[in-house]
Amino acid sequence: MTVESAGLVLYRVRDGKTEVLLVHPGGPFWKRRDEGAWSIPKGEIGPGESRLDVARREFQEELGVPLPEGEVLPLGSVRQAGGKVVHAWAAPGDLDVSRVSSSTFAIEWPPRSGRTQEFPEVDKAAWFDLDAARRVILAAQGAFLDRLEAQLSS
Repeated sequence: MTVESAGLVLYRVRDGKTEVLLVHPGGPFWKRRDEGAWSIPKGEIGPGESRLDVARREFQEELGVPLPEGEVLPLGSVRQAGGKVVHAWAAPGDLDVSRVSSSTFAIEWPPRSGRTQEFPEVDKAAWFDLDAARRVILAAQGAFLDRLEAQLSS
């Protein structure tokens, strides 16, 4: 069965340039990775859940604030390298990334130590112009940036 996630791309325009908000995954596996590690805020869709409702919920869980009110633009779906399908929408808004507060998850760390540690789902969030975002975002999710740019320029 294919794992599906849903997420949101928050965007703003500063000095004539579109910027998007991306998140860096927390935890020990991603600690030293930057390029190709950032993502849109997203999460797994459970049975009976609406894709857009999941995208809104995950935005709040990963950033600590609800998605700003307003219209959302559908950005379609992509299949990531591991097979997960991600559905996304874009919404205009602004967010002070210094105030991001993510939910946490627990894993055994270090492996086979018998100790469980808590880590934030997101260890940082940042605004990127589209060119910079394309360098740091997970490869498959770059399509969302292209689709957003196309919609905003039409």
